[in-house]
Amino acid sequence: MKKKILRTCFSLIAIIIIAGGSYAYYVVHAAKKAANQMHDDASVAAGSSTSAVAGSHNGQPISILMLGVDERNNDRGRSDAIMVLTLNPKKGTTQMISIPRDTRTEIAGRGTMDKINAAYTYGGTEMALKTVENFTGTPMDYYVRVNMKALEQMVDAVGGITVTNTLDWYDEGYYKKGYHYEKGKITLNGAQALGYVRMRHLDPNGDFGRNQRQRKVIEAIIHKSTSITSVARITSILNTLGDNVKTNLTFNDMLAIEKNYRTAAKNITQYEVKGTNSTLNGIYYLSVSDSERAKIKEILQSNLLNN
Repeated sequence: MKKKILRTCFSLIAIIIIAGGSYAYYVVHAAKKAANQMHDDASVAAGSSTSAVAGSHNGQPISILMLGVDERNNDRGRSDAIMVLTLNPKKGTTQMISIPRDTRTEIAGRGTMDKINAAYTYGGTEMALKTVENFTGTPMDYYVRVNMKALEQMVDAVGGITVTNTLDWYDEGYYKKGYHYEKGKITLNGAQALGYVRMRHLDPNGDFGRNQRQRKVIEAIIHKSTSITSVARITSILNTLGDNVKTNLTFNDMLAIEKNYRTAAKNITQYEVKGTNSTLNGIYYLSVSDSERAKIKEILQSNLLNN
């Protein structure tokens, strides 16, 4: 049973981009331990929540909210990366939608308009999930919350990554001050990768550019991890996941998703929410029209139908 069980634990990160690792059976105990550590016993009641295990046997599509949270000591932080995924095993398709952090919308439970990433600050995962559900018009079956610091640790755990960089700049000073991100293929360690995904002020595309770099890093982590056979590196990856990921997915859910939704992982369509730049009381927002929200809802829900 080589190349089976451990990939399912890593699928918590792979779910973000929908891919899978490939590891050896003899580390199943470590995988289960990490999955149990990641499981959120106080998980919120997600919208149409049905078991992925039961749903996968019936070929039912599922929806997943991924939150990349900038957590610090004594500070809950904000959800700086927000992605919604729908996976349809019968169609063999995955739809991924990125929601910019500055998107202006109503915060569920507060009745006030604010940046969508503020929902997590005000009310944690539950308020963030309900706010995204309202914004997209789509209930979420599951959520995966990742501390963005995990990206740094994951990159080091896999031994560094290589990405194709399209913008030449020097680091702003947050993590690797003075580091030169040259155009072309560059190899990054953990600290450099975190600086790479956090920068936005020097990017003419702002959050949109940063979202693209986040996806590049996650894809590179997944690609690198699939070739890893070292038990030490695998253990390091699992420890990083266990320390930095929270989800209402169980280990059995992960097994079912990896087994029954793998075809959907090969056909991914991405879309980023579009809007207009606006300023209110000196604060920048991305204003999204009703027609754009209707389009987002249609994109997501069309992949949740089996006909």
